[in-house]
Amino acid sequence: MRIVIFCHPSFPGSQSMPRYARWLASGMQARGHEVESWQPKPFFYTLSVPGAFKKWLGYIDQYIVFPIQVRQRINGLPKQTLFVFADHALGPWVPLVADRPHVVHCHDFLAQRSALGEIPENQTGWTGKLYQAYIRRGYRKGRNFISVSNKTQGDLHGFLKASPSFSEVIYNGVNPNYTPGQAAESRSVLSARFGIDLSSGYLVHVGGNQWYKNRKGVLEMYDAWRKAYSRPMPLLMIGEEPTPELAAFANASAFQNDIHFLTGVDDQHVVHAYRGAQVFLFPSLAEGFGWPIAEALACGCRVLTTSEAPMTEVAGTAAALLRRRPLDELDSQLWADEGAVRIQQILNESAEKRREWINEGLMNVKRFTIETATDQIEDAYKTILGAYHFAGQTHSLV
Repeated sequence: MRIVIFCHPSFPGSQSMPRYARWLASGMQARGHEVESWQPKPFFYTLSVPGAFKKWLGYIDQYIVFPIQVRQRINGLPKQTLFVFADHALGPWVPLVADRPHVVHCHDFLAQRSALGEIPENQTGWTGKLYQAYIRRGYRKGRNFISVSNKTQGDLHGFLKASPSFSEVIYNGVNPNYTPGQAAESRSVLSARFGIDLSSGYLVHVGGNQWYKNRKGVLEMYDAWRKAYSRPMPLLMIGEEPTPELAAFANASAFQNDIHFLTGVDDQHVVHAYRGAQVFLFPSLAEGFGWPIAEALACGCRVLTTSEAPMTEVAGTAAALLRRRPLDELDSQLWADEGAVRIQQILNESAEKRREWINEGLMNVKRFTIETATDQIEDAYKTILGAYHFAGQTHSLV
């Protein structure tokens, strides 16, 4: 196959989606396919203007300049070329190739749902609503879609105006470096790396500051657990620098000396963090897939997550569950107390019971291998391309 992958531009600083696009490209190239990656280049974005205008100059590069370049480039490509959109958020470009073989990868519709007022925790301004509507008009022109979870696929179908020609769920694959190991060894490695005594174990959270990651909820739950149970176990918050709100909450906690925000942690140390943890706390409000759940389970870590899709879809029956954190402040305190009970229940498990949970998790994550995901995506691409009729056949796309 000849494949062109549309990617997010690198200049706004996005990391996860460009990484996913690179994985798609390398996976298809390894299987012998001819792959190109197309993305906007910064031109107007490089102009020296106040920071508030940078985003808008980037939009000019993405939605005015880049489409002109695409129209020029596609004329020289064979009709059998498959155009792949690495993310449905690239929807404004979908109409450019809507009459040619194409597929749109869908990760999560949180921004789309927020713009429609469906998620009260994430209010969207009027410009954001217009932007999300612009994206939606674009991907609705698509005919073929791949979603990372049943939850994401359900959201997609709710937004489409007509049934797609092709819609399939293909789960993400977990990096094979995420494997079980010796907890004591991992704790020793992390203690040396970060200068924290972790020899008796710790709780861990891995995630960014996005609203849906619920990092404040993690701190609330930890605070409630420490108040209710006399077990001085540290909490590692691995990810971005804390927001002012998170830092203020941690500093006001009676257990602030045991709350550690760790940034710039490489993948191998994240693996050690999962291996050495007593519990991985992941009470997300929403996700598209919930990658860290699968990573933690693959490392033999006990997981406490939210009892809603797609967290339950990824965790299966291998994780402890907690209801979604409510908006009401009084109820949210009750939620934190409930989380504290769940944490203590996990910590009180017998060695035999813990091994049973861990083994169930290891069996569960066999669904999420990179090899399987790549094979399924390749098969989907072939199916989509095979459904089109080219010049000399019954129908032509010319």
